[in-house]
Amino acid sequence: MFINKSSDGLNNVCGKNIAHLRIKMGISQRELADKMQLVEIDIDKNAVQRIECGKRFVTDIEIIAFAKVFDVTLDELLYKSYD
Repeated sequence: MFINKSSDGLNNVCGKNIAHLRIKMGISQRELADKMQLVEIDIDKNAVQRIECGKRFVTDIEIIAFAKVFDVTLDELLYKSYD
């Protein structure tokens, strides 16, 4: 049976990096949601929280927008380890 989760059981591979980049930027989850709204992605603070803790899937459109908001490449957002 196929399980659509990352190797650590999370629903996305970028949530930890999104949390790290948001904290590095010095903004709250609500402020990140507001920045996403400015690039025309309809997301709220609760969705950001669920993405960061790996409980929510992230669409490809959202990943591109997060990379734009944080001014990082898609590779950095998806594959870089900030641990």
